[in-house]
Amino acid sequence: MWRGEALDRRGFLKAAGLAFTAALSPRSLMALERADAVYAAGFKAPDGSFGIATVSERGEIIDRVALPARAHGMAYSAAAGRVVAFARRPGTFAMIFDPSRQAEPVIISSPEGRHFYGHGHFSPDGALLYTSENDFDGNRGMIGIHDAHDGFRRIGEFDAHGIGTHDMTVSDDGTMLVIANGGIETHPDFGRTKLNLDRMEPSLVLLDARTGALIQRHGLPAPLRQLSTRHLDIADDGHIWFACQWEGARNELPPLAGWFAKGEDLSFISLPEETTMRLGNYVGAIAVNRREGLVGLTSPVGGAAVTLDARTGRVLKEEIVQDAAGVAPAAHGIAVSSYDGRFNETRSEVAWDQHIVRISS
Repeated sequence: MWRGEALDRRGFLKAAGLAFTAALSPRSLMALERADAVYAAGFKAPDGSFGIATVSERGEIIDRVALPARAHGMAYSAAAGRVVAFARRPGTFAMIFDPSRQAEPVIISSPEGRHFYGHGHFSPDGALLYTSENDFDGNRGMIGIHDAHDGFRRIGEFDAHGIGTHDMTVSDDGTMLVIANGGIETHPDFGRTKLNLDRMEPSLVLLDARTGALIQRHGLPAPLRQLSTRHLDIADDGHIWFACQWEGARNELPPLAGWFAKGEDLSFISLPEETTMRLGNYVGAIAVNRREGLVGLTSPVGGAAVTLDARTGRVLKEEIVQDAAGVAPAAHGIAVSSYDGRFNETRSEVAWDQHIVRISS
């Protein structure tokens, strides 16, 4: 996601310094110098190894950082100058790194009895890192709190007030944590098996970021109990956009996205039937382009990317993108990656992973 907190391109180059740019190949340096925006994206290389790449808006790979295993979601803090890549569920590591390579990466691990759920976010000042976690024996979601000024040492945790805690973000003023509890019970003893599809409990939650006190909790109505609330982004008017994945009968056409705000009920977007079918009842990623008032949705199941008007929810654009994966705001419109190596107009010999994050504009 991008909320105007990304560095501009010149700022990124200045922060990176001569040592970083000197180490780049001529091709990578040219890609960086002409980039309208720079992103971070997880990938799987042809040899089976995993990493994070910095990528131009055209999709050209600028630099790579190795990962110990597959990542899922990422977060970026301009204030901290760091990107964090979270292990794919039920992984137990998160790696925090400086995209300009001026500091060594830091790897943190989830506590015993927990695994990361693939997402997290920095506080606006970059001082804290929040992580979504599964207390698998207690069958409850948790939010870990880490001190970015002390080696990302774990300093506390909050109850997420739900199960299957997946994506989470932070309000612009840093006062609230926004949490998507997917409602699906899992346990590492059973890998990625979903254990409670007949009794799911999806919810969307607001917490006080200072105390962890529950501000608001929205459970989904009974007809939508199998609609897993998975991913989030925040629009410039403060509305929180959420995207869902349907775990019920394939012939049903549930709402797949919507918005809410503090003090407001959930509002679902009524997508055209053909759009819901094209998405395959599954939205894998969501991102808001605040400058242009757009919302991007991608579906690897349906092989589609959809752009909405952030004010009305009206569909503005639909595109067939086989294996569509990550989505993020572009200089104009929405940037999209895919599992088969596409990143906007460029195809690389890597498999991009599920999420991308914008780190400079």
